[in-house]
Amino acid sequence: AKLCEHISRLDVDKVLIVTDKPLVELGIVAKAADVLTAQGVEVIIYDGVLPDPTFDLVEAGLSLQQQRQCDCVLAIGGGSAIDTAKTIAAAATNGANARAMVGYFKAKVLPLPLFAIPTTSGTGSEVTFGAVISDATTHEKFIVGDSKIVPKAVALDPELITGLPPAITAATGMDALTHAVEACLSSWASPQNDAYAEMAVKMIFKNLPIAYANGADIEAREQMSIAAYYAGLAINGAAVGNVHAIAHQLGAWYGTPHGLANALVMPEVLRFSKDVAEARLAQLADLLELGKRSDSTSIKADNFINAVAQLNQTFDIGDKLDAIEDKDITAIAERAVKEGAGYPVPKLMDQQECEEIIRALCA
Repeated sequence: AKLCEHISRLDVDKVLIVTDKPLVELGIVAKAADVLTAQGVEVIIYDGVLPDPTFDLVEAGLSLQQQRQCDCVLAIGGGSAIDTAKTIAAAATNGANARAMVGYFKAKVLPLPLFAIPTTSGTGSEVTFGAVISDATTHEKFIVGDSKIVPKAVALDPELITGLPPAITAATGMDALTHAVEACLSSWASPQNDAYAEMAVKMIFKNLPIAYANGADIEAREQMSIAAYYAGLAINGAAVGNVHAIAHQLGAWYGTPHGLANALVMPEVLRFSKDVAEARLAQLADLLELGKRSDSTSIKADNFINAVAQLNQTFDIGDKLDAIEDKDITAIAERAVKEGAGYPVPKLMDQQECEEIIRALCA
């Protein structure tokens, strides 16, 4: 309500709410819309967002924005809704062409004012510079990256997240953990990014099991919302890495939810990276007080990797993805290697190494 009151005090006439149908049916969108309407702001709702949003979905929302001349965008939902809203807000003032926003710093004109109310604790999209949009035909994922698409204000409301099912709680939480860990291992790491990432790692290990077991625990939900936000801040400076490079392809090929894909891939990529990232992994083990301080860095690194893998077992995620087909592995690896080469990873994957990581996930 406070965020919507803030929006209404701006010079705004029409707000486009970007969301999905389940959130409309749950009445969550109406709460925001009613506050805006009571303040004299016209509300137009685009509820066509689906997981892994495509350019077609973005263009449909953009078309509605153009028809109704909305001068502000409010995202209500998870990363898919926020990424869709970011791209609509940018394209609206830059030629109304969503595909033209692909790449970095393509928005030459300031996007429409954008605000966000996240309903998951995972993507951190409410604070990151990026949005990920898919091609409906090839399923390839594209990044829209620009500091101008970060929402101007965000409402982190744990009350909105208490109804998330355990499986989605786990997957989105592991997405946030992936952001934090990859930021820690990044060659672009900095003291500020590390501070955000390490806070996120500690908060997630402590609170995600609680939120998974009892979704109504407001304290755990609030801590997870803040942790996802911190992890998002960390990747703004440090970027992501090989886990995301592979997970994006699993999402493209098989529709694997992003958080679930990250969770499955992360232990394998950490094992692959251990020889060059051992000291940093050991520091994360010390952060979580895993094992003994006197353990070698190698043992500490293994302790951290095993702790991540154990979370997957605790959350019934396991360590295999049944959907992977052997005939697809070469092509998946090719795309993943190409994407990973663009990230500040501690260790580059070659084709064979990437294929081995993917095969380790095969049932």
